[in-house]
Amino acid sequence: MAAWILLVCALITLQAVYALSDCGVAPLNTRIVGGQNAPAGSWPWQVSVHYQSSHICGGTLISDQWVLTAAHCIIKNSLKAWTLYFGRETQAWPNTHEVKRSVSQVIVHPNYNNYYSYNDIALMKLSSPVSFTDYIRPICLASNSSQFYSSTSCWATGWGKLGNYETLPANAPLQEVQIPVIGNKQCSCDYIPAQDVIITQKMICAGQQNKGACQGDSGGPLQCKEGSKWIQAGITSFGVPCALAGFPEVYARVSEFQTWITNQVAGANVGFVTFTSSGTDTDSSFVCCSNNSGNSAKFAPELGFFIFSVKMLLDRILV
Repeated sequence: MAAWILLVCALITLQAVYALSDCGVAPLNTRIVGGQNAPAGSWPWQVSVHYQSSHICGGTLISDQWVLTAAHCIIKNSLKAWTLYFGRETQAWPNTHEVKRSVSQVIVHPNYNNYYSYNDIALMKLSSPVSFTDYIRPICLASNSSQFYSSTSCWATGWGKLGNYETLPANAPLQEVQIPVIGNKQCSCDYIPAQDVIITQKMICAGQQNKGACQGDSGGPLQCKEGSKWIQAGITSFGVPCALAGFPEVYARVSEFQTWITNQVAGANVGFVTFTSSGTDTDSSFVCCSNNSGNSAKFAPELGFFIFSVKMLLDRILV
C-alpha cells in the first residue's frame, strides 16, 4: 500500500511539473508558413468559450484548471451559462480528442473599461482539471520582461468570421493566420482616424491587410514562438473589422498582467516565459507623419457602430 501511495504521489508531482515546464509545446504543430485550416492538435491550448450553447469567444488553457480570455467576452457572470471546450476542431460536432468543462469561477480584471478596452483580460476556472494530451496542453505566457519588437512574426487563431460579412462554416476547422506585430507608436498613429481609441502600453497590435482576427476570435491568443515554445503575447481585444488596411488588431498585452494573473490563480502552475526579440525595434524611431484629422469623421462612425453593437447585441468588435 505504501508503494502504491508513493507512486500516486509521484504521478501527481509529474503532472504539476509537466504543466509548468512543458507549457507552449505543441507536438503536432509542424507549421512553418501560414495557412487557413489548422490541422488537429496544432494549437492545443486553444479554447472555445460557449455561452448558452453558442461559441462566442476564444480563450487559452494556461494550467490544468485555468483559462485566459478577454474581459469583454464575459457578458454575464452566471456560471451555469458557460461551457468550455478543449481539443475542439470544428463547431459542428465533437471529436475523439475533445473534452468540455463547466466553470466554477469567473474573474474579470477590476479595472476593465469596456469603452476604451483597457485591461481587457479575464480568467475562468474549470469545475474540474483537464488532463494534458497532445491535443490539450497549456500555453506559456509572456513574462513582464518580454520584448516584442515591431515585425515580430506571430499567429492568431480562432473560429471567428473569415471577413466582415463572411461567417466561418460550422464544419470548418480552427483557423490560423500568421501576422506581424505592429509597434505601439505606429499602431497609435494608424488609429488616429478612429476617434476615442487610445493605444496604451498594456496593449499590443498585430495584423496586416486581409490578415488578422475578426468577430468570434475575441479572447483568443496572439502567440509567438521562441525556440521550442509558443508564448502568448496578447489576448484578442478589438479592431476595425476585419483586417482592414492600416488598422491592425489590438490585443491585451499579456506581459503587463503577470502579477495580476499570478495573484488570481494562487498556486496554479502557470508558465511565464520571457520572449526576447532580436535585432532593433524599428518602432522606437517611428515618427507619425500622417495627417489623419480630416478622415476622423469617415472612420469614427464605423468603429462606434461596432462598439454599440457589442453593448446592445453582445457582439463586440471581435466577438
